[in-house]
Amino acid sequence: MVGSPEHEGEWRILLNLLGLLLGFAILAKHFEESKIPLTLPRYLPDDWKGGFVLLVMVFVLSSFLDNIAAAMIGGAMALVVFEGTVHVGYLAAIVAASNAGGSGSVVGDTTTTMMWIAGVPAVAVLHAYVAAIPALIVFGVIAAVQQDRFHPITRDSAADVHIEWQRVLVVGLILAGTITTNVLLGFPALGVWVALLVGATFTSTPWGELRPALKGSIFLLQLVMCASMMPVDQLPPASWLSSLVLGFVSAVFDNIPLTKLALEQGGYDWGVLAYAVGFGGSMIWFGSSAGVAISNLHPQAKNTGAYLRHGWHVAAAYVLGFAVLMVTLGWRPHGPG
Repeated sequence: MVGSPEHEGEWRILLNLLGLLLGFAILAKHFEESKIPLTLPRYLPDDWKGGFVLLVMVFVLSSFLDNIAAAMIGGAMALVVFEGTVHVGYLAAIVAASNAGGSGSVVGDTTTTMMWIAGVPAVAVLHAYVAAIPALIVFGVIAAVQQDRFHPITRDSAADVHIEWQRVLVVGLILAGTITTNVLLGFPALGVWVALLVGATFTSTPWGELRPALKGSIFLLQLVMCASMMPVDQLPPASWLSSLVLGFVSAVFDNIPLTKLALEQGGYDWGVLAYAVGFGGSMIWFGSSAGVAISNLHPQAKNTGAYLRHGWHVAAAYVLGFAVLMVTLGWRPHGPG
């Protein structure tokens, strides 16, 4: 864990991950307080397509925000446009959209961020979207129709919303700093905090977000550390089939240690794995951090039976998206460790 002259150990990975998790929590708050989310409902169509467009928005937001933040923004918007009456199947779709949107982006999900920190190039996970986009279309349309029949959309956004462009600029600085310091120094967390400190000179910074984020971040780091103690040589060989199975496993077993074990083992197609472990957790509400966050905002999602029964389209979309990825690009492993 500490390392040696021959091996750097995991302290750098853990420090990077902690810095990114805490920094992204503040980034998400900056984006929320920029008032941009309040303007989004005005762009939604009036029928079932409005529900689908909202899911697309969550998908896009998750590509550059943390998937938890994207899910929470989507859940808050759903409360408004559906007047507090949200179908469980649609809540499952919000979770799925946030996880799918983050699966192909190294800043969109903790698992892909871990891969990036461990040396996996950002472009090596990008093709996860070849699976994630078809999956979004499948579960998105079905869930939007479910919601429209349950309670139709009511587009009503504040007319006098004034976007705080200073906060939008901070978000841009954080993303740019993350990429720059990762390319130049292999330490993306540094860019996040430099950007935050720069942003603090011209706009207020929600430092209060650090306290709740720290607790969750430490828990995630403990999962990573525990994964390091597991015997990697006893895992199934890396293959498209084992990746598919890992997606189902991630619905009941946290995807953080699964990703850590896969990185230790090596030999995976990282885009396939990113889609599997990132999206797979959406199949049950407690299978991903985004699902847990949504269930706190919408308690009806904690009914596991209802979630599985009404959110069946998430599992179906997962398999279909995986099949599309295999048929179009196939299994392209990146070699061992």
